[in-house]
Amino acid sequence: MTATGRATGLVPPDAPPAYHRLLERLGQVSDLHAATTLLNWDEEVNMPPGGAAARAEQKATLNRLAHEAFTAPEVGQWLDELAGWEAQLDPESDAAALLRVTRRDYERARRVPPDLVAELARASSQGYQAWVEARSQQRFAVFAPALARLLELRRQMADALGYPEERYDALLEGHEPGMRTRQVRELFARLKEGLVPLVQAIAERQDRVRDDFLHGDYPDAAQWEITLEALEAIGFDFQRGRQDRSIHPFTAPLATGDVRLTTRINPRVFGPAFFSSLHEGGHGLYEQGFPAAWHRTPLADGASSAVHESQSRLWENVIGRSREFWRFFFPRVQARFPQQLAGVDAEAMYRAVNRSRPSLIRVDADEVTYNLHIMLRFELELALLSGDLPVDDLPGAWREKTRAYLGIEPAHDVEGVLQDIHWSWGGFGYFPSYALGNLIALQLWEAALRDEPGLPEEIARGRLGGVLQWMRQHVHRHGARYEPLELVRRVTGAELSEQPFLRYIRRKYGELYGL
Repeated sequence: MTATGRATGLVPPDAPPAYHRLLERLGQVSDLHAATTLLNWDEEVNMPPGGAAARAEQKATLNRLAHEAFTAPEVGQWLDELAGWEAQLDPESDAAALLRVTRRDYERARRVPPDLVAELARASSQGYQAWVEARSQQRFAVFAPALARLLELRRQMADALGYPEERYDALLEGHEPGMRTRQVRELFARLKEGLVPLVQAIAERQDRVRDDFLHGDYPDAAQWEITLEALEAIGFDFQRGRQDRSIHPFTAPLATGDVRLTTRINPRVFGPAFFSSLHEGGHGLYEQGFPAAWHRTPLADGASSAVHESQSRLWENVIGRSREFWRFFFPRVQARFPQQLAGVDAEAMYRAVNRSRPSLIRVDADEVTYNLHIMLRFELELALLSGDLPVDDLPGAWREKTRAYLGIEPAHDVEGVLQDIHWSWGGFGYFPSYALGNLIALQLWEAALRDEPGLPEEIARGRLGGVLQWMRQHVHRHGARYEPLELVRRVTGAELSEQPFLRYIRRKYGELYGL
């Protein structure tokens, strides 16, 4: 171990003084980001409404300090000093990976003025509060001014960052390093071509699957307890994490030893809380799986938002909605809800939680229609960012695309344009990651089954450790070492493709609906 307490893989014995100084600075920046994450978590879980204005300033200050510390001239000088030493390192070493990722992030961050970073943090906090109020009134107009401001700031950021082909590339790069808007369009076009006929075929056979018993009296307390059981079953470590409640489920990683999840419960239906906990639990497992020696460095992060979503969607859907999972877990759920699930067996439960039909709420959407929700948002973001779609026209455009993609229409804005939290903090460029995550999840799952064909039977026996161990070995331990497309190539031996997902969805839903 070095004087910094880090393993020698990250700090080689011959590391120059500049490398130690860089590590110290990266640790300080990481601490500031963790403090901001804690403020974000508190804002959504605990903070009284009266704290909104002060919280906006607190977050603006911390974000400015973190940005200034990371983009300071001395950081660039240290990276320049280390260039010669870096060239002598094994490219696959931890130290080389750290310098590569740090240099990439530094070059990107230094293009953005500190004032813009602070203003975005302030506007995101104000935007969140406006979003909450707009939801309470079911009126988009309450949120529209804050959204217009966030959109303008994101345009400024995109222009400051620069982009190779189109403005959206700059924002996408922040979530999916190395990817381009053009690639997303092409993937989504092929995905849509494969999904639409399946959606139409299922629509004609709705009577094949029933889920009426999932609706009724499902008490809050019992649902809460079963979500905790599910998280324990998949391996989430409650000594290094916790679950709370929020309007919109999310994960707040402060460190590998402090990962916070949230869920929300509807006492009139079983499913949304359960699967949102599995979803956030997948994020949490990824965060808990980074090497401890990488703590307080840029390596202790996901390869991208899509890779992060691959982990959440894998546990929520590929595992959590599998027949094997319900063979072992159904008795636990039935024990919590004996009257509600009287006469129901594991097979009926499996079929019910996989019923496919168009729905208005993205987080409640089934595996077949979910990606259509993402395509809808992606197209709206492109139009908003380019200026082709004025903010005031967004609710109408949302309704129009919902009809076009899903054949249904929201009754009010909370069912439509106000349902997602992402735009309230200016999260443009993030939505594609959800659909890309679905694709990566199935590509990883096919690779896992090639290596360990007995995994499904292990799941049926309640032994989920094999899945987690495979993900730890092939995904989690790499952290942010590789960009997403490279990670997919290394782990699966193939380029990112929609085909594994389409094979999975056709096989599963073809069997469920007799197609």
